[in-house]
Amino acid sequence: MKRIMIGAASSGSGKTTVTLGLLRALMKRNLRVQPFKVGPDYIDTNYHEAITGVASRNLDSYLINDSVVLRSLFIENSEGADISFIEGVMGLYDGLGTDKDCCSSASIAKQLQCPVLLVIDGKAISTSAAAIVKGFCELDHEVMIAGVIVNRVASETHYQLIKKSIERYTDVPVLGYLPNTPDISLPSRHLGLVPDVEMQDLESKWDLLAGLIDKHIDLDKLLAISEQPSLQGESKSYYPDFSDVRVAYAHDKAFHFYYQDNLDLMKKCGVTLIPFSPLEDESLPECDVLYIGGGFPEMFAKQLADNKSMKLAIKQYHQQQKPIYAECGGLMYIGNTLHVEEEQYSMVGIFQGESKMTKRLRSFGYCTATMVEDTVLGKQGMTIRGHEFHHSVFESNHPTCFQMEKKRDGEIVSTWSGGYCEGNTLASYLHIHFYQNPSLLYRLLEIGRSKKCK
Repeated sequence: MKRIMIGAASSGSGKTTVTLGLLRALMKRNLRVQPFKVGPDYIDTNYHEAITGVASRNLDSYLINDSVVLRSLFIENSEGADISFIEGVMGLYDGLGTDKDCCSSASIAKQLQCPVLLVIDGKAISTSAAAIVKGFCELDHEVMIAGVIVNRVASETHYQLIKKSIERYTDVPVLGYLPNTPDISLPSRHLGLVPDVEMQDLESKWDLLAGLIDKHIDLDKLLAISEQPSLQGESKSYYPDFSDVRVAYAHDKAFHFYYQDNLDLMKKCGVTLIPFSPLEDESLPECDVLYIGGGFPEMFAKQLADNKSMKLAIKQYHQQQKPIYAECGGLMYIGNTLHVEEEQYSMVGIFQGESKMTKRLRSFGYCTATMVEDTVLGKQGMTIRGHEFHHSVFESNHPTCFQMEKKRDGEIVSTWSGGYCEGNTLASYLHIHFYQNPSLLYRLLEIGRSKKCK
């Protein structure tokens, strides 16, 4: 079973660039590639899918706090692929707090017995690169650091200095490099990379990257390293039948942050999934549950505001007591107004509150939400795990339905309240993965079913 992880010495080392180039290069070899991403990221997974044509999957040991489930999902989603290709998150040992095994790429690599290619930034470094690689190898001998790729190299001479120093002072082979090429960089903004759906002419960029990969990186050696013994896992064969339930989910340039496993879990239950566009469509499709994921509503605020028929349809859906579940950008959309710079835009108006963009991230990171009242996801007292990542605040006098808590290294570092519940509508900044506890999804679907004839 071929599998490989692209890790990095730190964020900004170039692992996403290397990953995208390698994905394109492997596709050019007519290999069936299944991409994965460590952590809760949505944007990188969309880039993976744009290149491979295959939905990329998130591997997150906080959102899914069960190694058996995580491994089983990896095995299941890898079936039929020639190689499973995992992009890490941040630095290889970075995770939640100071524990190198808590939600880090390294911990995922160990759980999946997956070799790691370490990407290091070659800018302004030579022999010191060996110290970086040696340190990463020494910190945890259970992590299989099987090779190095050097990014942002100034010249072939510069690369040879780095390569020879690493291979002189460590046993780790250097598979190649990417030269410092401004044309392959990807634009970013407040939440990271600009999503692929907003980009133009990406194909030429992917081809440029793949050409550099073919020229400067030993793909045959990478494929040899990726050949590993098969993993054993447990598969679940029974899922409750919700084949009579239709879920409409917002999917366009403004809303496209969804974990593919969440959508697939619905399909396994027989749910009919219907995408719709709050930007373009005039009405909702006929459905029993409405799911509005995250995204960038602030980038399309005027178009969302101008689509009055869609806003009215969603508000009427809410008034009929049919279930609506909204995450992050979805919360911003179903509130009353959205402020972007000096402009104010009218949104759906289910919750009388205002979303305001901020200059810095708010409540960033993993956290838990304990329900202080019954919601469409669970009963009062239930705790769910999730992730927040937003450059906005939602100001409202509406009572909150979640008590939020963030921990690091076993200590509570912050608490706050969040989430809004009105009838069968629930919205919050929290992104969740249903595989942490599928009963969250089942309750939402059951409420949708119960409202079909009302």
